[in-house]
Amino acid sequence: MIFKRKAYQKLLEWKEKYSDRYSLLVEGARRVGKSTLVEHFAKNEYRSYILIDFSNASDAVTDCFNDIDNLEIFYIRLQAETGTTLYEHESLIIFDEVQFFPKARQATKHLVKDGRYSYISTGSLISIKKNVKDILIPSEEMKLQIYPMDYEEFLWATDNGDYDIIRKLYLQKKPVGQLINRKLMRDFRIYMAVGGMPQAVEAFTNKNNFEEIDRVKREIIALYEADFKKIDTSGSVGAIYRAIPAQLSKNIRRYVISAAIGRKSNRDNVFLYNIVDSKTVLISYNTTDPRVSLSLTKDLNSFKLYAADTGLFVTLMFIDRPIVENDIYKKMLADKLPANLGYLYENAAAQCIAATNHELYYHTWEKKNSTHYYEIDFMYSKGTKVLPIEVKSSGVGKHESLKSFCVKYSKAAEGAYVVSQKDYKAEDGIEYYPIYMLPALLMGE
Repeated sequence: MIFKRKAYQKLLEWKEKYSDRYSLLVEGARRVGKSTLVEHFAKNEYRSYILIDFSNASDAVTDCFNDIDNLEIFYIRLQAETGTTLYEHESLIIFDEVQFFPKARQATKHLVKDGRYSYISTGSLISIKKNVKDILIPSEEMKLQIYPMDYEEFLWATDNGDYDIIRKLYLQKKPVGQLINRKLMRDFRIYMAVGGMPQAVEAFTNKNNFEEIDRVKREIIALYEADFKKIDTSGSVGAIYRAIPAQLSKNIRRYVISAAIGRKSNRDNVFLYNIVDSKTVLISYNTTDPRVSLSLTKDLNSFKLYAADTGLFVTLMFIDRPIVENDIYKKMLADKLPANLGYLYENAAAQCIAATNHELYYHTWEKKNSTHYYEIDFMYSKGTKVLPIEVKSSGVGKHESLKSFCVKYSKAAEGAYVVSQKDYKAEDGIEYYPIYMLPALLMGE
């Protein structure tokens, strides 16, 4: 099933403005829809295309790259092996799963310079040591990251409304009313439960029950863990991934790798780098001084991890059960899960922020004369200002951290926001938004 993706527009922009000078590397987690999107783009926008899937390419095809110093022979062999005719300035060559054959990625430097055709590579785990060893990364390469489907894309796929309506409601800065908010929140909880992985979304659109949807998500998680084993036979990277819900549930300042893998290791930084490079997780750094710069003052040793897809996060929460009973999903959709699962909404917020191409940051600081501390869940830059966001499942509370932040960093902060399941309101200098409005808030619409 082909779903409408926002990244398609970015592919068009690359084709129109940059494809004569740069190849495009489309990266993202496995099963996020990279290959499907790129091939759909090739069919629509080019006269012909060749797709080489290096996960199962024949020796005859990979041997073509031994002729890269003689491009006439290279193109003749490639067309003969694939049975596809290439047309100058009208054809696209796709190197799919390029991490399995890094030599092709290096070759794009010469191929782009030749100028006859356009080139897109897709891949995951493209930056780990074994996939860049002994190759020259071409400077003639642009990158595009594909995320799981965001909420607007999910609505497109499921024919369940139009996000433009939510944008208009956001711009009114008024309560939408209990009935409308309840309906829109239930729709967003469906998105949280299913997630944005195309296979899970397809299972949902086919009206499969949540047991089947959960089975699809477990297959994706199993695939990720198999990939982790290939780059780390100790199993530590997989353990770090599985421990994400447990670590968030503890409400501590940072992710503790040693707690996830059961020991301290001098390879902790390698484990972290590998799992972040897999694009299966989102990393949020603790910024020490938001008055200066979020990126320049981030603490590389203090971070939190979120699952890149909240639907997979839900399955990870109950991964110890053979198949998640529909009862759990029913409770989730009816908002009857235990109140201490607020970190589920925190993961959903992280996914919304990443989907709008904002890096993730949070901030902690000590309370005076106390062993406790303040924390802002997320913050992002808007010009020279910083917007602090607190995520709650219920929306109730004193919000001491948010109020203290606005006092402490009054010159840097612009507004203060709480996102939860509750309807819009503005009170004591804080704006409260239902979480389905978060993408509109982040886009400044």
